[in-house]
Amino acid sequence: MRELQRPPRLAPGARVAVVAPSGPVPEERLQAGLDVLRGWDLDPVVAPHVLDRHPGFPYLAGTDADRAADLQAAWCDPAVDAVLCARGGYGVQRMVDLLDWEAMRAAGPKVFVGFSDITALHEAFAVRLGLVTLHGPMAAGVDFIKNAHAQDHLRATLFAPETVTTLTAPGSRAMVPGRARGVLLGGCLSLLAADLGTPHARPSAAGGLLCLEDVGEDTYRLDRYLTQLLRAGWLDGVSGVLLGSWESCEPYAERLRPMLVDRLGPLGVPVVEEFGFGHGEGASTIPFGVAAELDAEAGTLTLDKPAVR
Repeated sequence: MRELQRPPRLAPGARVAVVAPSGPVPEERLQAGLDVLRGWDLDPVVAPHVLDRHPGFPYLAGTDADRAADLQAAWCDPAVDAVLCARGGYGVQRMVDLLDWEAMRAAGPKVFVGFSDITALHEAFAVRLGLVTLHGPMAAGVDFIKNAHAQDHLRATLFAPETVTTLTAPGSRAMVPGRARGVLLGGCLSLLAADLGTPHARPSAAGGLLCLEDVGEDTYRLDRYLTQLLRAGWLDGVSGVLLGSWESCEPYAERLRPMLVDRLGPLGVPVVEEFGFGHGEGASTIPFGVAAELDAEAGTLTLDKPAVR
């Protein structure tokens, strides 16, 4: 697995486009998120269909074509320095094949931020554009609006990335001790499993430091997703694993952790748990596509280079 191209950092006055590739966006939360961005001296612009609702499927923010058009237009606009997703939910897999990847590649690198359902776009940006992306809080997300750590870590990553090249998480611990090096990738476990075999997904996580988290899933479902990745050989050769939050899943110590030990332990690679990214409160921003070193016992992730240049 190779390192990917890093986009330029942001500067005061940078224009940031907010798009909604997945689920419907509550207007009041969007406005609160825009206020945060303006407080960072950014110039946020809202894509035309962000507040749309799909006429037949209320779990989607507008039609597939409109959601794709918003993302592509924002990415290809030379006046836009970064593209932030408004929220996750569901919908990326319905629109990702409608994007013109040649046009987006020609537009050059820029910052892209999101998580959850946006996992499918992290994979697509890596495969189609060879670009580092940021697994971080979204503009209309509750955590982004209300949590100081989530805000501060994303802001530092965007404006002063050299100040956040070592990531730690209070309460993290080694599930499997050891050190590992690799290129960061991953995201929401259920989306990684759903992405298997698609033209926008990596064929393997070999050589990578794999970040996994999820939300609102029963343990047997998470077991099924991991087992699918294992049976497909997607985890063969992975260097190490970082486990983030499992918000609104079953009790971690009693139900979820034993399954994770059972599925991940036999890989024989370092695994760190509760590393503070994903759907949990105060989530850190993780740059996918950057090489790093994991020390599971120390609970540190040290980036070889800042997330953006």
